[in-house]
Amino acid sequence: MITSETRAETRSETREEPLSIGEVAARTGLSVHALRFYEREGLLVGPVRRSTGGRRRYAACDVEWLLICVKLRESGMPLAELKRFAELVRQGPGNEAERLQLLDAHRRRVDAQITALEECRSVITWKVDVYAEHLARGEAAGLWDPTA
Repeated sequence: MITSETRAETRSETREEPLSIGEVAARTGLSVHALRFYEREGLLVGPVRRSTGGRRRYAACDVEWLLICVKLRESGMPLAELKRFAELVRQGPGNEAERLQLLDAHRRRVDAQITALEECRSVITWKVDVYAEHLARGEAAGLWDPTA
């Protein structure tokens, strides 16, 4: 049964309150300076709304988009590619194949980085084991000693 209280809860859930730049910074991990940079560089998919006092007001969908951007940047996507991806999203339907191509190329680069890091970790693990074994036996003196 829908009561007036339930309707009020539903309205408040669907009507989102705009977020300040500080709130968005807290939710995304981006600094206020970085958020302004993202806006200037055209990395957002929609215009940032302003309050009557000129303060930036963000919607929940802006936060969702920024969280995607953060992960793409953290994974090494070049700024130019992120700009292109944002531009394609802003253009709307019809360019999904190009978006997919861009994301797939980035995924392949990330996969290659992961493989390289796993190889590095393997070498490091081997060296840790060598040192641990020698130290445990009291035979660590002279390990990789360039003066010997």
